[in-house]
Amino acid sequence: MSRPEDLRWLDAAAALAARGRPLSRPNPAVGAMIVRDGKVVGRGWTQAGGRPHAEAGALAMAGDAAQGATLYVTLEPCAHASARGPSCTSLVLESGLARVVIGVEDPDPRTAGNGIAAMREAGIMAELVPSTAARQSLEGYMTRTALGRPHVTLKLATSLDGRIALADGSSKWITGPEARAHCHVERARADGILVGGGTLRADAPRLDVRLPGLEQRSPQRMVLTRGSAPEGWTAVANIAASGAFGDAQYLFVEGGAQAAATFLAADMVDRLLLYRAPIIVGDGLPCIGDIGLGSLAEAHGRWRNVDRRTLGSDALDVYERVR
Repeated sequence: MSRPEDLRWLDAAAALAARGRPLSRPNPAVGAMIVRDGKVVGRGWTQAGGRPHAEAGALAMAGDAAQGATLYVTLEPCAHASARGPSCTSLVLESGLARVVIGVEDPDPRTAGNGIAAMREAGIMAELVPSTAARQSLEGYMTRTALGRPHVTLKLATSLDGRIALADGSSKWITGPEARAHCHVERARADGILVGGGTLRADAPRLDVRLPGLEQRSPQRMVLTRGSAPEGWTAVANIAASGAFGDAQYLFVEGGAQAAATFLAADMVDRLLLYRAPIIVGDGLPCIGDIGLGSLAEAHGRWRNVDRRTLGSDALDVYERVR
């Protein structure tokens, strides 16, 4: 039976999981906390390259203090054997834990429900407590498992009248330094970043992360084109093709108008970041091309605002796709 504090600890585990994103790929970024008598005695998150897993790190930190304690973990502990190390379920069975609280059941058929069943059979109180924070922390993994593609964020930086550049293509800078810094944080949370071929040719963007301490988190650069890609870039000809984005779990689509329209028309945008500067451009370049909308009725009810904030003189609205 779930307890009042369970969701609070799962929220904390989800916050830990963010430390592993996106370096944990191809594994999901999982967070784990071991709590005994109301105090944290162990914590962990999936490390770069996918190992050690979050549960292994938390148990190693807890040591003997895991006896009789509760493990809070965002994703069901893996239950299948791997050449890279023991399953997390087997580690739990040897740990002396009394209870395991899980935010999301693993959709991987090798584990799905099997980890929970094995723990219960061993006398450990294993409970699935659905957690919004845990599920949100696993969006990339869940989207890739369900749809075979990464979780896609579309970023738009526009004037108040929806322009991304002057009529001659000049676009530096629409937004101010605070908004641009925020965008770099978002880049650091993705393992793939994409622009259209026109944007690549016109702007030669670096698409790296230029925040102190986060430079190593620059995502893989991709360009939407039927031609070849520059050295160090990946060409994507068809966004619907299997494996188009490699093993990326989080894709950040940054420009331009045609690339944005391509993803929107294919209904492949899960999250929208709309940065708006307090300027009016007039006759400039629109932020989005034709998406094949047949009527205004089709446009309503598709997006839900989940965040709104001020960044310097600019405004940011975050929307999630309603599915």
